[in-house]
Amino acid sequence: MRLLSLAPDRPRRGGPRHLTSGSPALPPPPPLLLLLLLLGGCLGVSGAAKSSRRPNVVLLLADDQDEVLGGMTPLKKTKALIGEMGMTFSSAYVPSALCCPSRASILTGKYPHNHHVVNNTLEGNCSSKSWQKIQEPNTFPAILRSMCGYQTFFAGKYLNEYGAPDAGGLGHVPLGWSYWYALEKNSKYYNYTLSINGKARKHGENYSVDYLTDVLANVSLDFLDYKSNSEPFFMMISTPAPHSPWTAAPQYQNAFQNVFAPRNKNFNIHGTNKHWLIRQAKTPMTNSSIQFLDNAFRKRWQTLLSVDDLVEKLVKRLEFNGELNNTYIFYTSDNGYHTGQFSLPIDKRQLYEFDIKVPLLVRGPGIKPNQTSKMLVANIDLGPTILDIAGYSLNKTQMDGMSFLPILKGASNLTWRSDVLVEYQGEGRNVTDPTCPSLSPGVSQCFPDCVCEDAYNNTYACVRTMSERWNLQYCEFDDQEVFVEVYNLTADPHQLNNIAKSIDPELLGKMNYRLMMLQSCSGPTCRTPGVFDPGYRFDPRLMFSNHGSVRTRRFSKHLL
Repeated sequence: MRLLSLAPDRPRRGGPRHLTSGSPALPPPPPLLLLLLLLGGCLGVSGAAKSSRRPNVVLLLADDQDEVLGGMTPLKKTKALIGEMGMTFSSAYVPSALCCPSRASILTGKYPHNHHVVNNTLEGNCSSKSWQKIQEPNTFPAILRSMCGYQTFFAGKYLNEYGAPDAGGLGHVPLGWSYWYALEKNSKYYNYTLSINGKARKHGENYSVDYLTDVLANVSLDFLDYKSNSEPFFMMISTPAPHSPWTAAPQYQNAFQNVFAPRNKNFNIHGTNKHWLIRQAKTPMTNSSIQFLDNAFRKRWQTLLSVDDLVEKLVKRLEFNGELNNTYIFYTSDNGYHTGQFSLPIDKRQLYEFDIKVPLLVRGPGIKPNQTSKMLVANIDLGPTILDIAGYSLNKTQMDGMSFLPILKGASNLTWRSDVLVEYQGEGRNVTDPTCPSLSPGVSQCFPDCVCEDAYNNTYACVRTMSERWNLQYCEFDDQEVFVEVYNLTADPHQLNNIAKSIDPELLGKMNYRLMMLQSCSGPTCRTPGVFDPGYRFDPRLMFSNHGSVRTRRFSKHLL
């Protein structure tokens, strides 16, 4: 399957090249960019950038792939080619368990309260004109292109509302991308439209030419073969899998027939002492609900087999082209997922490990094979890390995250964070759900048996803490109760027991202060020591700096 040419006609290694007429070529770097490079915008800052040829970077992003429930199990080749050849992070988190806010955090290196994307709607700033004007010029790919001279390539799902007519449609190409091959709106496998450098191209339902995961694989291989060899490159490949509608490639539709959703300790049980949204789920679930989620779990794994093929093709092509040894490859997901935990059928959005924890595997120059890191990282760290690889200083950005390149390189005596912020603004309108008239207004994402996965006051913020002594999660809800959930994950990894009423009140107070500070942080103040770090101190000024009242800042619906 060959869909697009990226350069003038020239022979492919290993065979002839048949090109589509009128295909766009990658533009040369503008004169201003060359001047910036001469002034040292990205040179000599990082040890990774001191070689004569700066490293290339590939970021592979899955959609809704969990880590806790075995989401990496189908990806045997990916684990062998990336994880076993580099480092696997066992404590990688997202700052919001929903696609658009999480993807915005990846691109900007910021927590949601700083990039202001709060849900998957235009009103929630998902690919809105405000996002395009304020945030897109400062994403890490834009910096790589404008300041570091990287060729930048994007293929796949961008943000859930990308392509909306009210926000520029498919003609909008975000600043900083040399080559743009983006899906209109949310994940699909067939019958979708792509923006190819701002021009719409519709696809049908013929597997050989339209199956999106394979389309992304092939256009990525084209880029590798026909890009410029005079500049380093950054690729971001964002697959639809394993997001619904879970349409597997024909050859994989019978895989995993004996696989079922994990029956772990929090499967199909009542969420005792949890927020009302969790408590409203019907327990035990009906047989039809269990059959539905088992089928969804199986189909999710089936779709991932094509992602595994994509990864294998990409790594082999990098090796064939002689570029693998100078390329960092990251594999991760935008959020986790649940299938039956606390009797919630299927979705994400919740504060628990299964929704906020994601896979993260990295290989590249200077990373020793077969390593596992327990260091606490978040997807706001991806941008800073990739910029560090390119030799661009984090101090020149407004990013909240940290570069974990020293961790990848095996640095000793490294001072690292002990906590990250997780925040989510619930979705729901002040109307009764027509499928569930017995429920009060404000719920959303409801199933036929009136179990709802979200509500307007499913609005929370958490401090996820990991230190030598403590493995805690402290969460507050922005509702009339100001409901609090606290979990000791060392003793209770499945988060069955909310210890908010039994934990030491002094510790509870410290976690509350830390949460308020993180919810008001920006840039360097997001990287201050946590409650259990030796350098921790409580400074009220950090909570109010530039933001006014903490409580009005915490869950503000105002979009800049």
